[in-house]
Amino acid sequence: MAGTLLLLDTASLYFRAFFGVPDSVRAPDGTPVNAVRGLLDMIATLVTERRPSRLVACWDDDWRPAFRVEAIPSYKAHRVAGPDGAEEMPAALTAQVPVIVDVLAAVGIARLGAPGFEADDVIGTLTARELTRPDGERAAVEIVTGDRDLFQLVDDSGPVRVLYTQRGLRDLDVVDEARLGERYGVATGAAYADMALLRGDPSDGLPGVPGIGEKTAAALLRKHGSLDGVLAALRHVDPGITTAQRRRLREAADYLAAAPVVVRVARDAPVAQSDDRVPTAPHDPDRLAELGERWGLGGSLERLLAAIR
Repeated sequence: MAGTLLLLDTASLYFRAFFGVPDSVRAPDGTPVNAVRGLLDMIATLVTERRPSRLVACWDDDWRPAFRVEAIPSYKAHRVAGPDGAEEMPAALTAQVPVIVDVLAAVGIARLGAPGFEADDVIGTLTARELTRPDGERAAVEIVTGDRDLFQLVDDSGPVRVLYTQRGLRDLDVVDEARLGERYGVATGAAYADMALLRGDPSDGLPGVPGIGEKTAAALLRKHGSLDGVLAALRHVDPGITTAQRRRLREAADYLAAAPVVVRVARDAPVAQSDDRVPTAPHDPDRLAELGERWGLGGSLERLLAAIR
């Protein structure tokens, strides 16, 4: 095993930083930089505590991809800000995202997206590539996110773990297959995806199967193995599915046919190859010094540079 590949669900982290760090944290000209500084502090903490050999800030090139909206039009529809289809986001955070891009580039931290795909798909693709490396130099994969959708990538054979940030960076919930079984009653990441599909997710505009909640979905998957197994049992009138469950699943047939492409992350998005080694010194020290001074990044930038050294 060749070290650890740390994959950041970057938007999840900078949203958390924006709402967790006071907006009194500002640049010399008064512009809020709480998301920038908060994210830099998060990366410094992760590099210090997890000691990855490789690191990628995964990016939403498209936060609401057309192929998902075509499958389920309600997907994230409630989060659309206006006619241009942009994501609803506080203006003070929107203004900080280009600064984050500039700082990551100057430090030399790889930042990768894919046209028409979400950061989740970038993470899924990079994880799949790592698991199938032909050179035998496969790294353990750790995914940092506040989004449970990525639990579907958990795979002890990788190993692929999710560092779930719900309780904060100092108290990460390390999600492996045992944790999935303990918390959700499913045995694998793939089973978690099928459970999430059946359960639905109002925060993403996914209706799920009405009347099939998390516990019922997990029980059906334990009994029948997978969503395909559940649907096969439905077709064969398996007595392991109750009359009420059978009716609900049949009424949701159109949703169940469309939802897999929405819920399951892509494993083959067109993500560019990149040097993802954790830098040991800034890629562009002059540019980084200029950004640090202009935006008043102070101790946050110093802590990140100390961590990578």
